[in-house]
Formats: sequence, structure tokens, C-alpha cells
Amino acid sequence: MSIVQQYLLDTYRARQHGEAAPPAPGAHVVRVVRVVREAREYRRFRAVVAVRSARGRVWGAVVRVACGGRSRRSPRP
Repeated sequence: MSIVQQYLLDTYRARQHGEAAPPAPGAHVVRVVRVVREAREYRRFRAVVAVRSARGRVWGAVVRVACGGRSRRSPRP
């Protein structure tokens, strides 16, 4: 039985018993994506307020750890 079939069966049973219908399959996924997006935007906002680069901070940290503290970029003259 697929997820959609199970959802339709649960909805039918809930209606027969006068109960509230169950949430649609995948409805919680939208909320999770929204929360992750809000967290990312908040992190970028805090970086701008603290006068740091809002992009590439995580990747830059990974590169620094991988290179043993050295930067990939050459020093400015």
C-alpha cells in the first residue's frame, strides 16, 4: 500500500468516526524547509551585523581545517 493510499484510508476512517483528518503526506517537510531557510537567513543577517562576510564562512572554515590553518588564497601584496 502506498503512502497516498494509506492517507486516503486514514482520511476515510477519520470521517466515518467524526474525527479530524490526518495531515497530508509531506506536509511537515514544508515546515522543516522553512525553518532551515529561516535559520540560514538569520545566520547571514548576524554575519552582516557583525561586519563579517555573509557567504562562504562554512566552506572557508572547512578549507582552513583541511589545509592545516593555511589559506587557499595567496597573500595580498
